[in-house]
Amino acid sequence: MTSLNQFWELVVDVWKNGVAGIDLGRIIVAALIFIGFLLIRRIFVKLITGRLKSLSKRTPSEFDDRALDVLERPLGFIPVVLGLFFAFKFLSLSGALDSFADKVIRSLVVFVLFWSLIRLVEPLSRFIKKFEDVLTVSIVEWLVKAVRITFLFIAIATILEIWGIRIGPIIAGLGLFGVAVALGAQDLFKNLISGLSILAEQRFHIGDWIYVDGVVEGTVESIGFRSTRVRRFDKAPVYVPNSKLSDNPVTNFSSMTHRRIYWTIGVEYRTTVDQLRRIRDGIENYILTSDAFAKPPEVSTFVRIDRFNDSSIDILVYCFTKTTVWGEWLEEKEKLAFRVKEIVTSAGTGFAFPSRSVYVETLPTETPEVFVPPSNDQ
Repeated sequence: MTSLNQFWELVVDVWKNGVAGIDLGRIIVAALIFIGFLLIRRIFVKLITGRLKSLSKRTPSEFDDRALDVLERPLGFIPVVLGLFFAFKFLSLSGALDSFADKVIRSLVVFVLFWSLIRLVEPLSRFIKKFEDVLTVSIVEWLVKAVRITFLFIAIATILEIWGIRIGPIIAGLGLFGVAVALGAQDLFKNLISGLSILAEQRFHIGDWIYVDGVVEGTVESIGFRSTRVRRFDKAPVYVPNSKLSDNPVTNFSSMTHRRIYWTIGVEYRTTVDQLRRIRDGIENYILTSDAFAKPPEVSTFVRIDRFNDSSIDILVYCFTKTTVWGEWLEEKEKLAFRVKEIVTSAGTGFAFPSRSVYVETLPTETPEVFVPPSNDQ
């Protein structure tokens, strides 16, 4: 019996001083409290979001509806924080453990708050996009990214301060380190400044068709802090450093007011002056009467006999379509080509092609004698 009593006393002692002097019973109950909050997590989210959504439906704004959608995950983390808080309170910690538990709870509270703020940036950006005419899409995207990075930096700094790590000396220490990094990251800063220059000058926007000689041609998909993604017409993405788009001439085809047709039409040299006039007047009349083409003085329009080429008389056709859409421009260009063919054919002449004529004034009327070699007898 004595040994049994000693064993029982040992069990009781272990139970009372199980982990860091904390009663195992308290630890188990605290764990059950935490698990209980985890179990009610889904119910908590449904109750809170359901109530808030019913209130948001009464308002005409879409911001609160979208805000509740993005806040659903951070709200789902609140029962986790509450569970840890009540579990630590039940344990009645003291000394270093109590300080550690307090820092954990404070850190989690900061995490949930700034997680919510960072996720709220997305619905807030939809409100900012109403000012895209003033700020442009790219500037709005940069502002959204900058706000998110700012919130993230503040959250990290706050959590470090909670754990006794002063952010001020770290920033001061990074100042010297930053000088060394800046020397090796000149390209990064150059591209960053170039990106800001592109946005400020509004050289191009997302969706524009641009051309940079020797660099890239395609559609702009995104303007980042360091590079711009351009989708080529073969659907391959090209990541171009912003400095190349800032330092080089950029042709923005999407900013065209009209799209040009610039042709040289060669007709045969046998074409008479009257036929040339009919062809010229016919083409000019079609362009000036068609609704597809812009008219002078808005744009320059010329249909003129241009020059005498090696094998043709060249007619210059210079005009602009109202549409700048490539597919529609090709369609109008095709219609003009059909009409030019009809006009030239109806004028009784044809299109010239590279040829060479040889003029001979007289031909010999007699044929040469056949040379007969002499025989051996002669």
